[in-house]
Amino acid sequence: MALFHSDLEDSGVSRRNASQVVTADRGPSAHTGADELFLASLLIPDFADWKPVLARLGLSLDAASRIAMQAGVNGTDFQTELLASGQVGEVEFFRALAVELGLPFVAEIDPDKMIVREADCVALLKKRGGHKPVKLEEASGVTCLIAPERARISHMRQMFRQRPALRGRLKITTSGALRNAAQQRAQPLLSRLATRGLFERYPQYSALIVANAWQGWLCGALFVTLAVALMLAPEAAQFVVHLFFSVFFLACVALRLVALQQVVPLRNASVPRPVRADMPVYSVLVALYDEAEIVPDLLKALDAIVWPRSKLEIKLVCEADDAATLAALRALPLPPHMEVIETPVSNPRTKPKALSYALPVVSGDFVVLYDAEDRPHPLQLVLAWQRFSQSGEDLACLQAPLEIANRHTGIIARMFFFEYAALFRGLLPWLARRRLILPLGGTSNHFRRSALEHLGGWDPHNVTEDADLGLRLARFGYRTEIISCPTYEDAPEDFSTWLPQRTRWFKGWSQTWLVHMRQPFRLAKDLGPLSFVLTQVLFAGMVVSAIFHPFLVATALLIVLKLALGGSLSVWQSGLLPIDIVNIVCGYLSFLLLGWQTLEGKERRSFWKIVVFTPVYWMMMSLAAWRSLIQLWSRPHHWEKTPHFKPRPVPPD
Repeated sequence: MALFHSDLEDSGVSRRNASQVVTADRGPSAHTGADELFLASLLIPDFADWKPVLARLGLSLDAASRIAMQAGVNGTDFQTELLASGQVGEVEFFRALAVELGLPFVAEIDPDKMIVREADCVALLKKRGGHKPVKLEEASGVTCLIAPERARISHMRQMFRQRPALRGRLKITTSGALRNAAQQRAQPLLSRLATRGLFERYPQYSALIVANAWQGWLCGALFVTLAVALMLAPEAAQFVVHLFFSVFFLACVALRLVALQQVVPLRNASVPRPVRADMPVYSVLVALYDEAEIVPDLLKALDAIVWPRSKLEIKLVCEADDAATLAALRALPLPPHMEVIETPVSNPRTKPKALSYALPVVSGDFVVLYDAEDRPHPLQLVLAWQRFSQSGEDLACLQAPLEIANRHTGIIARMFFFEYAALFRGLLPWLARRRLILPLGGTSNHFRRSALEHLGGWDPHNVTEDADLGLRLARFGYRTEIISCPTYEDAPEDFSTWLPQRTRWFKGWSQTWLVHMRQPFRLAKDLGPLSFVLTQVLFAGMVVSAIFHPFLVATALLIVLKLALGGSLSVWQSGLLPIDIVNIVCGYLSFLLLGWQTLEGKERRSFWKIVVFTPVYWMMMSLAAWRSLIQLWSRPHHWEKTPHFKPRPVPPD
């Protein structure tokens, strides 16, 4: 794979031919003469010491020179670029280094024999650029394992000359073997941090306990009051309930209409060629569960990312009992910058738990989250890093827009696309421009790692961890903005796939609202008045609107039917009819207008299908909302997995 794809693009080389160009560069040169020898000696520090190692590895001086030049451009070192290039395997490299230094080589490590604390294992996993020796208890005594990074062979030889006894105590291993052993030793600590880390650090933000005492008491009191009122004065109670819920319904309408007036199309920004030496390490997290079918497409999409491979780490996070996905990953040759992290089986079985398990062991200054079916724009990381670089530390997160690639496959996928267009092209940019609370999408979130750790990371017990994290970012005083480079993914194409996903969303929004409304006055102080009001609309309002919608429609139809049959209306019913009609008409119109405004050109074709299907779609959402309430009571932390299939091609329009 290319070390940096934009070099090829800037040179006018098509992506189809890029692999051919790189492959041609990888092979040993047929002509290795004095010029190559001179160039290699200039570019590679301690070249005289490296030369026999390179010979053992079968690497030509020409190839070594190119790798050294790449290290200079990327601001790294020769060893890092050599291993990142994939031209030499990690085991081959460290074995050759061990032979050159006259030290024993260990390919596999028994983690139970390591003399190291769990916390030190986590620190070792997070560290990038040099491993400290790790003690190993063996039958012959205690030895030290090292996986030298940025190795200076001459310095190590000098150290052995000064302290010859070290040769009997040191052994060389690979970075991968050391990481694997450290992960196994640190597993209990990482599991505790993943499942209880946020609760132990910020219990007020954890959804481990969904509703506190006063919230439970209030819900019970309201339920009893409503039941009594419906028995004593059913029409009056129905009118008051309609009036109360109409506030939430019309608030959602108002938010859409305000955003509608200020829709600004997201245009792909021109991305200037960055100075690679300044580019930091970027970490990519992908949580996988039951995704064996799309693993090849995922790796292809990740391979297209434009970023120096020596400064890119991709963590593929899988559950330890997901045998099919793990087998699919092991069946393919993973490049050096990709690593599989197996999370132990424990509750809750959620995506944020898996991400929380992996976060302590990433080393990047920036972290981006992708889903298994995602196809991110190749330049998305570059654009995000440049935006971060141009902004202050208070900019903690960037959300890339999500685009639906399979919108032509059916009406449900088309409606999903319509919703995403309104959200990621209309509502979220409007919120970001005004520095208001911004609920994140479930993927393509780019974070400053320091800010993400400051927040406590993801909540493993919240089934819409993205919405919760967006709210927590605002409470901690951080900003979230939108970038233009999209991520393509596929929407559910049938009702049986759509319903569990939408149920989880509604349940997670309810969880998020309950957690952050434990102290309403504190929340208002943290967010400010406008963001506090928007929190009620974006979380409670969306759930309440979906729950209430069938009653609006049913009440309006019954009243109209009564009039059609010549019946007379009571005072309460006369008041309900205009309320319900206004809610229904304004709700549909605001939904359709905001979506229409964000569509472009050919995307507006067959819009009439969306108009006709909208009432049905809203009833589907009502069913999902009611289903989420049942699960919130019975299975609050249950994660309903959305199945993914082979990705659809991105539509040409």
